Amino acid sequence: MVTTAGPVTGPVFGMGSPVLPQPAGSPTVLRVLLGAYMRRLRESRRISIDEASRVIRSSNSKLSKLEAGRAEFTDLDLAELLTFYGVTAEADRLALRAVAIRASSPGWWRDYADVLPGWFDEYVGLEEAAREIRGYEVQFVPGLLQTQDYARAVIMLSYSHPKGISRRVNLRMARQAILDRPEPPALRMVLDEALLSRPIGGAKAMRAQIKHLIEMSQRPNVTLQVVPFNAGGHPAAGGSFSLLSFDDQNLPDVVYLEQLTGAQYHTKADIVDGYVGVMQRLSAEAPTPAGSLKLLRSMLRES
Repeated sequence: MVTTAGPVTGPVFGMGSPVLPQPAGSPTVLRVLLGAYMRRLRESRRISIDEASRVIRSSNSKLSKLEAGRAEFTDLDLAELLTFYGVTAEADRLALRAVAIRASSPGWWRDYADVLPGWFDEYVGLEEAAREIRGYEVQFVPGLLQTQDYARAVIMLSYSHPKGISRRVNLRMARQAILDRPEPPALRMVLDEALLSRPIGGAKAMRAQIKHLIEMSQRPNVTLQVVPFNAGGHPAAGGSFSLLSFDDQNLPDVVYLEQLTGAQYHTKADIVDGYVGVMQRLSAEAPTPAGSLKLLRSMLRES
């Protein structure tokens, strides 16, 4: 759940500025919001990214990462930028510094830093704060819906060390706790029938996985649709993707595309809108949740 602190006012805006959200338990989201807030401060004074970069003796690339929430503000960088942007009121500076400290605090998933790729760290933090998670999967059952045995089998496809495998399985199971919260995110997934026909972990593990999907689909916050083989072509033929939305209006939707050894995060409106359109068409063209549940039950009987 996202809560808000009181407004941060100062000479830059001259009146109550946009409220700085304080998302509980997600420093990743808070870092993104702080970066966006600092970008608005800079732009409100018509300061170029070149000028601001010189003030903190950094490259344009570093400042872009700070403003996009891809990096953490140091105390010195934040103080120098605030002074340059004209924010001199001590109360305002202390409030923003407190936000930066929270934004740099480790999330629970940092306990798994030994097995958590840097490019996936941000996704877990965004997932933790999302109001809605939508997506299409063609290769594997989504991580939030995997059973422990299925997750282990998937992870063993890429890793072989027993300790590392167990740690990665535990991380994946820990991520699923968001679905058991009092106010869980809405999870709306479209699955390709191909991933359900691939016996990852063997027939027994796959049967248990399909049963788990049936059970999870009964939850009010979970919507599952399955695109059958006979559906032919569809809008998401390009591959799997995730689309995360948030309560806070200052945080844009995020499109997440995962590759073998990295990931892409997109927040530009035209790209996000394209994926939103694909998701809407997929949901409209795929069998309904009720029809998909019928297909899952049929596959369970035949397994």
